[in-house]
Amino acid sequence: MNIYLEEGQVLEEKLLKKMEEAAGVLFEQEGVDEERAEVSLTLVSLEEIRELNRDYRDVDRETDVLSFPQFECVEDMPEFGELCLGDVVICLDKVEEQAKEFGHSFERELIYLFVHSLLHLVGYDHMEEDEKKEMRQREESVMKAIDLER
Repeated sequence: MNIYLEEGQVLEEKLLKKMEEAAGVLFEQEGVDEERAEVSLTLVSLEEIRELNRDYRDVDRETDVLSFPQFECVEDMPEFGELCLGDVVICLDKVEEQAKEFGHSFERELIYLFVHSLLHLVGYDHMEEDEKKEMRQREESVMKAIDLER
């Protein structure tokens, strides 16, 4: 699994390793070839995420994470070659705010949002209640596997 940070951006090695661990668990559960998988990660401010949310989703407000998948679902992914799953954009201000609000660590919130976004990249959504329930179960399964459950 390769996580490509936006040029000039840096994350602690510990956080990147935990993201890779989470991705490995998720990909194994979803049948995605971890060795070929690549994700672009961009860390942004409140203003930047609001602008992206407005421009790409027509929602003029801040959000915590945005996902831009390359494929509709796992079945649409190529069998060979690089597997560029898409782009993940995380608002670090929201990570900090929500970690305090939910009473857990910055690390847990960041990894949770990354897992949430990866699930979007492999075809999950939460527009309908049954989809939301399934997605939450998948998120919690990964978080438990990497010892970051609630």
